[in-house]
Amino acid sequence: MRVRDEAPLTVVAMARGSSYFTCEPDPPLRLERGDLLLVQGDRAYDVGDEPGREPIAVIQPGNRSETPTGESLDLPLTHGLRTWGNDPDGEDCMLVGNYASVGEVGARMLTSLPPWLVIRGDEWESPLVDVLLDQLDHDAPGQASLLDRLLDALVVAAVQHWATTADDLPPWLRAGDDPEVAHALTLIHEQPAAAWSLEGLAREVGLSRAGFSRRFSRAVGESPVAYLSSWRLALAADRLVGTDDTVAAVSRAVGYTSPFTFSDAFKRSYGRSPVEHRRLGRD
Repeated sequence: MRVRDEAPLTVVAMARGSSYFTCEPDPPLRLERGDLLLVQGDRAYDVGDEPGREPIAVIQPGNRSETPTGESLDLPLTHGLRTWGNDPDGEDCMLVGNYASVGEVGARMLTSLPPWLVIRGDEWESPLVDVLLDQLDHDAPGQASLLDRLLDALVVAAVQHWATTADDLPPWLRAGDDPEVAHALTLIHEQPAAAWSLEGLAREVGLSRAGFSRRFSRAVGESPVAYLSSWRLALAADRLVGTDDTVAAVSRAVGYTSPFTFSDAFKRSYGRSPVEHRRLGRD
């Protein structure tokens, strides 16, 4: 298959058999049963039983499947509710999930990940793939939401494993090496609406103002105030698109006392007003 779905994040888990993942200019990567692959970005890539073979199917945006000449394969290769392929009982089977969008908070995480990463089956133990496979063909109320949440959990577990085993991590993921900075990040993430200041955060983690600022900037790559502001605005951007809350309500939820101050900060960061962001995001 040639995948051109332009999804910002795709998860591939080998349920049985094996396959090759090829994303030029990188060399082909063999995936075995139990291996998990995360692919980010909109570059095209191939998945097949042998590297270099001509594709028999092309996956387009919206998960539309076609022959290389443009004929639809959606119905001819569909087997059951959520199974697709040339042989539902074939020796090679993959679980594939992708995200059409990830929002601003998700995009912050993706910028920290490599273009693709693989976790070998013998490197970690997670029951989530088996649970997802077991739930795929169920058709109960809320089943789609359940599968989405299971996929979210699988992504989080995979990123956690990578973050605790990779040698070259971005600064903010290495912040866990400094317990006071890690505590400050937890406070910011879990209580964005609190009236945080540099002095207040430093006091909460038991450091002087100057010492905290220096250690936070060294660990995270930006100052505490800059990180707090960008995190609040990312949360607000997702809330504007994902809810019907008023701009004033969104601004309060992320720690701004004035919707006018919030709107000014949002426009400086995103180049458009909160109302324009909501409209464009929903379009």
